Amino acid sequence: MTGVPRLPLRDELFLLGHNDDTGRLHVHRRALALGLAGAVLIDLFLAGRVTLDPNDVTRPVPDQRLRLHSDRPVGDLIADAAIASLRHARPAPPLRAWLRGFAVDLYERTRAGLVTTGILHQHRRRRLGGLVHRASYLSTHARWSVIPRARLCYLANGREQPDNHTAALAGLVATLGLVTHLYLDDDTASLTARLTAVADQHYRPVRDITTAVDTAVGDLATAAYR
Repeated sequence: MTGVPRLPLRDELFLLGHNDDTGRLHVHRRALALGLAGAVLIDLFLAGRVTLDPNDVTRPVPDQRLRLHSDRPVGDLIADAAIASLRHARPAPPLRAWLRGFAVDLYERTRAGLVTTGILHQHRRRRLGGLVHRASYLSTHARWSVIPRARLCYLANGREQPDNHTAALAGLVATLGLVTHLYLDDDTASLTARLTAVADQHYRPVRDITTAVDTAVGDLATAAYR
């Protein structure tokens, strides 16, 4: 679809994390928020703003420390907030700890940004004879979720070479268990493996951020059983 701007990675992940027709979450909200934090960080890495400390290669991936490569703003409120959080952090924060902290209200901030830009709109449904109102957020046009889903479909079927943005999206979608909601006919396990393999061919720091997201999401599941 020519002329449709590409959204930040976090916005595409947010849209793919919800049902197009009902607005309901496909995964736990806190898990998606961690994925959104990882997406913000990946976009900043691809923009040359952040990096992982090269001296931390002996640490486990989730404990590698984040470093600012450039504190020049990118003109995006959420991305610039992430830059500011790293600028003022002393010492440099471990990757997993930063993801947890930045994810705290990121779901709500991402949704608010999508509403402000006209990509989502609030829809209220009445229940129990009109006594209870339930709010959901739906896309103003199907293209916003169809386009990233189509890019992942082409990638999975080998119909085009992935760019860094789409490869990163593939890795996050696979990590969060959203593959089944791409509505492809492929076996979920094999499709997940193909998307992961494509993501693994790209920048190592992007893979490390995705791995840290996976670990942080796993921590949520562990905490639930304590």
